[in-house]
Amino acid sequence: MREKEASPGQETAGGEGRRTRRHDPRRRERVLDAALDVLARDGVAGITHRKVAARADVPLGSVTYHFASLTELCARAFARYVQQRITEYGALLAEVTSREELIDVLVDQVREVPSRHRSAILGFELRLAALRDPALRALTQEWSRSSREALARLTGPETAARLDALLEGMIMHTLLSTEREPREVTRATIVQTLGRASGSGT
Repeated sequence: MREKEASPGQETAGGEGRRTRRHDPRRRERVLDAALDVLARDGVAGITHRKVAARADVPLGSVTYHFASLTELCARAFARYVQQRITEYGALLAEVTSREELIDVLVDQVREVPSRHRSAILGFELRLAALRDPALRALTQEWSRSSREALARLTGPETAARLDALLEGMIMHTLLSTEREPREVTRATIVQTLGRASGSGT
């Protein structure tokens, strides 16, 4: 059975004392965001209900009330993350109107990985988890399909598939590299994969 959520004024799990809380309609979403923070910091192997509760600043019973198992919590958190990334990436590419703009956007996606460290780490945590849990592969497939569709609007489906795979590899390389690759090298690689500009004679 699921543990009932602590009501205002009740003692929190672990005897932490009495805390009165107002109605919190976004508590479930805050728990999921906290779970993503823990996943980014500790990975799937390190997440616990208690860590998530502490991160979200909610009673432990609130987490177990909404998510009976860690498997469910991780799946829901990753689903939230994927939808956020799909929305962000789609909006980013929707503003692109030329080949040069697309190249600049894609170069920035690789170059700015350190500033988007949490998001990049979560992406690879999801992929690693999906290798062991086939149920999560629907999320990775949804993400790949959506990103390729967004790219295909500007490049065509075959080029979009190549670019999508290239970008994943380059982002992983950037995360793990101890030396920053020159921007011109990143740009040249993307340009080569993108292919000849329409109407170009070279």
